[in-house]
Amino acid sequence: MNEKSSTGVTPAPSMWRSVKLVAWSFLGIRSNSEYQQDLAKVSPMHVVAVGLVAALLLVVGLITLVNWVVAK
Repeated sequence: MNEKSSTGVTPAPSMWRSVKLVAWSFLGIRSNSEYQQDLAKVSPMHVVAVGLVAALLLVVGLITLVNWVVAK
């Protein structure tokens, strides 16, 4: 199930890979095969944490944008 590197050690879950996975998921343009490869290499807790932070940043960004537009 987990892929091993050339040294025979399973690679540690990467936070950066989780960020990329969530970003592509927000955009909705990721191919299924690449998604499945990334999903096998990330920690579910990383994905949840990054997803919550990304959703919070999206909401705060939209609120800021609306306040900026309405103020003009």
